[in-house]
Amino acid sequence: MSKIEELIEKLCPDGVEYKSISKISDNVFSGGTPSSSKEEYYNGDIPWLRSGEINFNKIDSTEKTITQLGLNSSSAKWIKAKSVVIALTGATVARSGYTEIRLASNQSVCAIEVSNNMNYKFLYYWLSNMYKEIKNKAQGALTSINLQFIKNIEVPVPPMEIQREIVQVLDNFTQITAELTAELTARRKQYEFYRDKLLTFEEPKIEWLKLCECCKIFAGGDIPKDRYSKESTEIYKVPIFSNGIGENALYGYTDKPKITNKCVTISARGTIGHCELRVEPFYPVVRLICVIPNENLNVSFLKYYLETVKFAVPTTGIPQLTVPMIEKYNIPIPPLEIQERIVNVLDNFDTICSDLGIGLPAEIEARQKQFEYYREKLLTFKNGSATIFTDRQTDRQTDRQTDRQTD
Repeated sequence: MSKIEELIEKLCPDGVEYKSISKISDNVFSGGTPSSSKEEYYNGDIPWLRSGEINFNKIDSTEKTITQLGLNSSSAKWIKAKSVVIALTGATVARSGYTEIRLASNQSVCAIEVSNNMNYKFLYYWLSNMYKEIKNKAQGALTSINLQFIKNIEVPVPPMEIQREIVQVLDNFTQITAELTAELTARRKQYEFYRDKLLTFEEPKIEWLKLCECCKIFAGGDIPKDRYSKESTEIYKVPIFSNGIGENALYGYTDKPKITNKCVTISARGTIGHCELRVEPFYPVVRLICVIPNENLNVSFLKYYLETVKFAVPTTGIPQLTVPMIEKYNIPIPPLEIQERIVNVLDNFDTICSDLGIGLPAEIEARQKQFEYYREKLLTFKNGSATIFTDRQTDRQTDRQTDRQTD
């Protein structure tokens, strides 16, 4: 029996009470607006949190994603240090975090200042565990959650000793994942350093050509609406790619490919300049730029080099790249054997940094799954029933209680 189980058996053998957030907090409120729209009010040192910045757990003075301009004065209420925050609207709606610093926010952020019987990080872990259930309650065109809904969410309130022990266990998991992520970030910077170094050539010794001189370049067109399926089928199994990164670029499927050669695609809008290597037949749409190299240019070498290019994007009109813009960029053409050697080195680096099946990415994914498993298990309490999420949460709690009895 673990220390936490011993504490539960000793301090709350019959289960714990569930209370609404409004009853376990001293104050629950949303932010406000600056006291003036004048520009000088946005050049102060008051940290200013927005809902889009609540996509991580800990918020402190070293967190670079917080709006750094700050305010000189504001009509918004101060959010105390050691409070929990929740995004009320937008892409990060229902994401939660905890703040270690005093700050202000706009109306898209809910702040929860906890009372003495609740550990702020315990509440954060509980809300992050309930993320999907809370997000499912978001409504409207702006995908928003009502402040009153947040106040009514019910939370288990075990004795403080148990809360602290659970927080310590989950903090340890979080710290391990953070250290692995920091190591992966360092490896990626190392990869970028060696990539840029390997792809730096002295112009007199290496031939340079414009992309239009060594590649076929064209942009994707309209979606084949009469030959299209959102899912892969026996007939429609050729992927349709648009501007985007990774899976977000997959638009759907069609029956005939437009590109059968290995090529590099460049996002012309949205994620402008993002490069992807395409080795299987596909169909490009929505101005996705395709670059097919001639026989004297290795396609992977082309992809790695284009990753180093900082494309100039127009500052007027619609931000985008076009084929005429891409054509004018120069690329070095070393002998094919040198290109292949460079590709081999960079492929190995890229695999270590990106492959979810090996190395640090695999370890981070495994640790994250382990954290989520224990978070859910540790935050399940006997005889507790949250009224807000009756169906899924009650079923989930019953399953976990059965698992505990089986163990």
